[in-house]
Amino acid sequence: MLNFLIRRLWQSIVLLFLVSLIGFAALNLAPGGPLSQFALTPGMSQAALDRIAQQMGLDRPLPVQYAEWLGHLLRGDWGRSYRDGQPVLSIIFAHVPATLLLMGTSTLLAIAIGAWVGIQSAVRRNSVFDDVATIASMIALSIPTFWFGLVAIYFFALKLQWFPAGNMYTMGDGSALDVAWHLVLPVMVLTFVDVAIWSRYMRGATLEVINQDFIKTARAKGLSPRRVLLRHVVGNALLPMITLAGMQLPTLLGGALVAETVFTWPGMGRLFLDSLGYSDYPVVMGLLMFSAMLVLLGSLLADLLTAVIDPRIRLV
Repeated sequence: MLNFLIRRLWQSIVLLFLVSLIGFAALNLAPGGPLSQFALTPGMSQAALDRIAQQMGLDRPLPVQYAEWLGHLLRGDWGRSYRDGQPVLSIIFAHVPATLLLMGTSTLLAIAIGAWVGIQSAVRRNSVFDDVATIASMIALSIPTFWFGLVAIYFFALKLQWFPAGNMYTMGDGSALDVAWHLVLPVMVLTFVDVAIWSRYMRGATLEVINQDFIKTARAKGLSPRRVLLRHVVGNALLPMITLAGMQLPTLLGGALVAETVFTWPGMGRLFLDSLGYSDYPVVMGLLMFSAMLVLLGSLLADLLTAVIDPRIRLV
């Protein structure tokens, strides 16, 4: 176990370095840049732009800028926003709760519903239920999230006026009930798509376990179908799903990007898009590194949890 953790730590350091290097180069070599916001100011001269570039450290060679940024990062200083001068970590952590609430709620619902639908589809293979679930999954996977979000806003918020069209809470309110009311539409949209993914994975994993010899042996011993399903099939089918669940951590940023934009939800996905629009590179790099760390952490947790649940798996 210790050797496994040491090797994964070393691999994580190398991967984070490569992510930072590629991300930093891609951002700074792209057209525009942080100075493009100042260049649009009426009466801005080239001398003033050069002075701003010097103050921001943008006049130095790109390798020097990267080395300085990396040095500060290793000391725990993630930099400051170009827009308001606030620490990057403070800005990110201020948006984490909103994304955690949105993505956590939708992910838990999607796993619960998707696992149940997938198991039922596998047990009732080629039945009407299986056909309907398959068709619904294909429809959900084919619909763009932003389009479904806009349709949901049009019908449920504008036409029926059942739910708010956007934001996290009503101005001047912010109670738990108010936040929950604003949460319904974005969670519905995200869950609808995620259920399709989880149900397909769970169906495939369940079918693979059902055809194993130990399941046939359990049935031959006279165990009831319900006991075989709950004790032997579901437990083993859930093992590959743990890895998939661990990889859901990065969706705190990527999966929330579209939904938070459509519903003006003040989370990390919305922050990432706004920071790109303002060329706020310190915040963008901070979110990129934060997301990369979530990917590595999710993968590690999935491996450890799988080994704990299944003693046959050894971490070497």
